[in-house]
Amino acid sequence: MIFLFTDYGLNGPYLGQVNTVFAQSSPEQRVINLLADAPRNNPKASAYLLASLVDTIPPGAIVFSVIDPGVGSNVDRPVILIADQRTYVGPDNGLFDIVIKRSSQIRLNQIDWRPESLSISFHGRDLYAPVCAMLANQQQVEATPLPHQDARHWPDEINEIIYFDSFGNAMTGLSASHVDTAKVININGYAINHADTFASVTTGQAFWYSNSNGLLEIAVNQGSAKTMLNLEIGVAFSIDDSE
Repeated sequence: MIFLFTDYGLNGPYLGQVNTVFAQSSPEQRVINLLADAPRNNPKASAYLLASLVDTIPPGAIVFSVIDPGVGSNVDRPVILIADQRTYVGPDNGLFDIVIKRSSQIRLNQIDWRPESLSISFHGRDLYAPVCAMLANQQQVEATPLPHQDARHWPDEINEIIYFDSFGNAMTGLSASHVDTAKVININGYAINHADTFASVTTGQAFWYSNSNGLLEIAVNQGSAKTMLNLEIGVAFSIDDSE
């Protein structure tokens, strides 16, 4: 299977054009849109989000992973990462750094292959999608082994907001299992207590809980944590004892 992890959004032609490449070049492969609204132009937040989704991706799968604000600049090398039996294709701009940190076995290769026509602004369609299709078809891709260098030194987890879902719930880059439920999350001047479920708090009340990916998430019962708490991607929080 081929999984898509992008910041393209569901509107516009971008996902459709990428899927067209797969339909033409690898029609027998099942293509699954894992996430289309990753934090836009934000490889750091997206790196933590991608790593949180690894367990939902079966071994042997190929992950088309494109968050590339530097597309066309030739700054970020195109790479193939094989990590714990999953293959990731995308730019070497930090997007794979957390996956690499949490993997027991990795192999990184720089993609040397280039198509006859490569647009400056859409390497997802012209470079990464064809490479994914070639790998899915078990075809050889011209590539050079590349030693991984942790140039950014991002920690394994971060006390920051990394994603908002359509309800305005705020995912963080921290595993909820690492935080005692008696602790209080302090963010933007608000003190947020833990609750197991939305129904455990009153309507309009903010709380934190362990989401389905195991991340600490901040939410508001029948409301938007993003709006009510004035949150943005990258906003940090602290963890304190309850009073």
